[in-house]
This record gives sequence, structure tokens and C-alpha cells, in this order.
Amino acid sequence: MPRVPLLEDLTNAPVPAGSSILVEYDPSSLWYDASVSIAAGWLRTGGKIWYNVAVQRPDDIRSQLMRHALNVEELEKDEKLQIVDHYSVSLGQRSKERSAPVSMKVADQSIEFMKNEAQMHGEMPEVLGVRDDLSILDRFNQERSWVEFLLTRYIPIIKRLKVTAIRGLISGIHSDWAYRQLEAANDGIVDFKLEEEGSKGSRNLIRIRRMRNIDYDREWHPLLVGEKLEITLEK
Repeated sequence: MPRVPLLEDLTNAPVPAGSSILVEYDPSSLWYDASVSIAAGWLRTGGKIWYNVAVQRPDDIRSQLMRHALNVEELEKDEKLQIVDHYSVSLGQRSKERSAPVSMKVADQSIEFMKNEAQMHGEMPEVLGVRDDLSILDRFNQERSWVEFLLTRYIPIIKRLKVTAIRGLISGIHSDWAYRQLEAANDGIVDFKLEEEGSKGSRNLIRIRRMRNIDYDREWHPLLVGEKLEITLEK
């Protein structure tokens, strides 16, 4: 099985295929860079990536993956890498990517999702779906609508396909109801934060708050940024 970097550095076993993991992150944390590092590590170990990008241009993700010494053009040609462009759609622009949602309205996405599901057969344990930011849905939908979409469509379908999914959600901006509903529905909860240390500066940290079915390290761990922007645990 392909490997999930960072997370599997903090578990005693591989993350089970089909796991749904919610990342709650401080916007000033290293989550965005870490999401690319996770994708790069999965690709290196033979997996396929569906990278859903909302806060950066798709080409920015390509540039970051190339810094990780990956041949992005070949990976896309071989359908190992698929970038799903929520960014352009959120700006009201027509996407140039092969994959993009029809709109940012979850009612439209739900219909599209069900059509796509009908064309998918069997299980896909080799696929990792990364979504950099779910919070963008709140700009275009009522909170209950987008949360219910995730609970009744997105999470169950992805789990049925055995696709492992890691999705980012900005911490502290949604209602307690939204966080509690999503936390209960996901198999794992991971936190990224920036911690100020006064005159010493600041530290970027990660922890696994909860993970079902496998044992894990529950402590906060510092993160390091490598020369190629690769995010790793501080040893």
C-alpha cells in the first residue's frame, strides 16, 4: 500500500484504506505545504492522488510537486495525479483543468457527484484524495447545506470506494455544530497550529487528536520545513 507521510509517522500501523480524515488548521500553520508533502509522499510510494485545490492556482500545486522532484507532466499523463480545480470556479472563472466542479453550490456538486459515482466501479485503495480547504464552501452555501452534503454524499461515497481522504477545515470560524458533526463523521482528526513562544519566535505543530482502528501518538510534534519545502516531523 502507498504510504501517508506525517500521519503514519505518528501511528503504529498504516492508515486503513477508505479512512476519512479531517484536518483542522490554523491559517498561519504549515497545513497547505504539508498537504503537498503528503501528496508527494503518496505518489512516490506508488499511489494515485486526487488533489482538490481551492486556495491556490492549480499550477502552484504543480510547481510545489516539482520541487519534490516529481515528474508532474508524466504523472498527469499516466493519471497518477489529478488536480481538481475549485480555485478557478470559486472566482467565477472557467477552469482550464480536466477536472473541476460545475459550481461551488453543493446542490450542483451533489448531482455531479452522484453521476460520477455511477461511473466508478469497485474499490480504489490506491487513491488518496487531498482537499486543501473545505471552509471555502461556506462562502457559497448555508452552513447546514454544505455540512449535510459532506455527511450524506461526500464522506459515504469516498468510504465506499475505499479512497483515503484528507480534508482541511479552518479552525475557529464555523459553528460548534459544524465542527462536532464533521468530527463525529470522520475516522481521524488532525490539528495543525502555529504556536507563539514570545521572544523565542514560533513553532509549527501537528498532532493526531483521534484516529479510529489504529493506535497513534497523541502528543503535539514540531514540524520542519526542508529545502524543497518538504514538511517533516522534527526528530
